[in-house]
Amino acid sequence: MKRMTFKDYMATAKAAFRVPLECSPRLVWKFMYNFGWKSMRNMSRFEKRQARGEPFFPAFVMISVTESCNLSCSGCWVSPDGRKSLTPARLEGIIDSCRRKGSFFFGILGGEPLMYKGLLDVMERHGDCYFQLFTNGILLTGEVAMRLKKMGNVTPLISIEGLKEESDVRRGKKDVFERTLAGVRACRKAGLIFGVAASICKSNYSDLVSREYIDRIAKEGAHYLWYYLYRPVGTEPNVGNALEKEQILEFRRFIVEQRKNAPLFIIETYWDDKGNALCPGATGMSHHIAPSGAVEFCPPLQLSTDSVSGDGSDLAGIFEKSTFLTGLRKMTAGSSRGCILLEDPEKLVAFLEKHNAADSTSRQTVLEEYKTMCPVAGHHTIEKIPEVNVFYRMVKKKYFFGFGAYG
Repeated sequence: MKRMTFKDYMATAKAAFRVPLECSPRLVWKFMYNFGWKSMRNMSRFEKRQARGEPFFPAFVMISVTESCNLSCSGCWVSPDGRKSLTPARLEGIIDSCRRKGSFFFGILGGEPLMYKGLLDVMERHGDCYFQLFTNGILLTGEVAMRLKKMGNVTPLISIEGLKEESDVRRGKKDVFERTLAGVRACRKAGLIFGVAASICKSNYSDLVSREYIDRIAKEGAHYLWYYLYRPVGTEPNVGNALEKEQILEFRRFIVEQRKNAPLFIIETYWDDKGNALCPGATGMSHHIAPSGAVEFCPPLQLSTDSVSGDGSDLAGIFEKSTFLTGLRKMTAGSSRGCILLEDPEKLVAFLEKHNAADSTSRQTVLEEYKTMCPVAGHHTIEKIPEVNVFYRMVKKKYFFGFGAYG
């Protein structure tokens, strides 16, 4: 991989200055203070807790507020026609519990979280927090976007799973790509700080893993692009669509190369600054709350032994005392630096059965789904490719170096 040139450094600076140039000072301030400064302090506290062996609490929490969704995507872990949702009291209590531990950043997922009644009201009441809203964008109208601008503490992350034909096939509805782009354009018109996400698989690889796509999304106004690896889970897993080892290696090389001079920021949470694979759950950096209230290892791993109370006030105690989460972090870190769900589902199932973990979904078939899974390539199986861009090296060294989880 070639070193960065002066032109590359200027391109990175230009991408960074897009946010203050394109968004209002109030939005920029909320982003820098609520997300930037508070997250830096919180990560420092998290690292110290880990180093000292103090009671565990993750750096941040992801919350799925509802199973309900207006799409039906292949490979999605959310229950089709699921109706479980967190009560407003539970959601408020979870947020308050995290705030008391110094954690002010939340990933808000679904289903489709914009189908959760009163979600914007909850986020607005917590003006000292920062929320990343994972959405398919279809319900992200101009009115919603302007409401988010007024609030100032939300960054929408809009999922695009392919161009026109692929989006309709993957997402089970018609005209999904155009309707999602309407949400993207509403965010741009409102001047929001927002991103676009993509779950990369064989069928969308050529469309989405390209400089042409990166440039297109940047021109649509997105400030960051978040790449995921496709996980064949759920009721329609489509294992054949998962990337092969060689494709994951090519994907990693592509990301590192494009980070040198992309017109937006490219995000993933799979590798550290040296190219070592990571699992955010194994490091303890992040865990997940399901729509049922179950406290889970990560969003696609939908079995648990613990659930928050009706008012969410016992979350800290659950994280401190859960032998299930502690054991799963230890087992995962000792087994692989990648995703145990993909790479060793048999070992995972044995652990889940040993701990009598309960299904947190409406469909109640998750354990049987895992039993039929076959291993697929993971992100730890490739050679190490260090970051080239100095900015990404610095950020990853600070936030994704492993926290002592891997021996």
